[in-house]
Amino acid sequence: MAQSLPTAAENLTPSDLDSEHLFGFTEGSDLGVPGEVELEWETNGRLGKRLGRFLAVDSGLALKMPLTGDFRLAPGVTFNAYDIGARTTGGVNGGFLETRLRLLDRRAAPFGLTLSIVPAYGTVDGSSGAPARSFGTDVALLADRELIPGKLVAAVNLGFAFSTTRPTAPDQRALGSGIEAAAALAYQVRPGLFVGAETRYARTYDGLALDRLAGQALYLGPTLYTTLSPQAWASFTWNVQVAGRASGEPGPLDLSGFDRHQMRLRVGYNF
Repeated sequence: MAQSLPTAAENLTPSDLDSEHLFGFTEGSDLGVPGEVELEWETNGRLGKRLGRFLAVDSGLALKMPLTGDFRLAPGVTFNAYDIGARTTGGVNGGFLETRLRLLDRRAAPFGLTLSIVPAYGTVDGSSGAPARSFGTDVALLADRELIPGKLVAAVNLGFAFSTTRPTAPDQRALGSGIEAAAALAYQVRPGLFVGAETRYARTYDGLALDRLAGQALYLGPTLYTTLSPQAWASFTWNVQVAGRASGEPGPLDLSGFDRHQMRLRVGYNF
């Protein structure tokens, strides 16, 4: 059965749902339908680093436009704010273009599968908040399945990312890459309200091709999705690093390449 209802309205209907935003950092395979445009605001909060006081807020505004039943484009602009030690900065950061191609529709196949590719440009180093020119691309496979139709949904994401960052001074360039695996469950408590949990395991490397392991981290956290109206929805998650290690550094966690806490709030409106 082809998806035929707007995102928020679908999750108010017991017989059907839209899986994309049910999980938090983990994402479902659904795309929306042609003729349905969605405006989405995403805010990510990050805090807790080995370097001392660290608080970062990264936001993005995207316009999601399905061009066919299996292909979607979503251009967007990003913003950020940092409170690191004695330095506080913020403003417009850059932009991105999300591209999604659905390979399997979960309504007709045993599970849903979507390929996501997101190239992005930024003007700030995300790890330090210092001015820098950065180019990067995230590539991910997003899979999901309704374990109990209309009630319990599971998702698995596998991702690879690479980036190059050049500080404004001195004239040097940092190359990095990483992989991430995530799994999540979301249970419908009542129409339009899902609660669940997710886990994510990530590794970062020096070099664009996973050259040298720099660190790894394991995150756990709860998730919440709610429909605000037939056109609007919101989701929230808070992940905590429960295990990890930075290469060449002591301690049971990696607080050099990763944050101790990561939060994500998303709000969307369909029109």
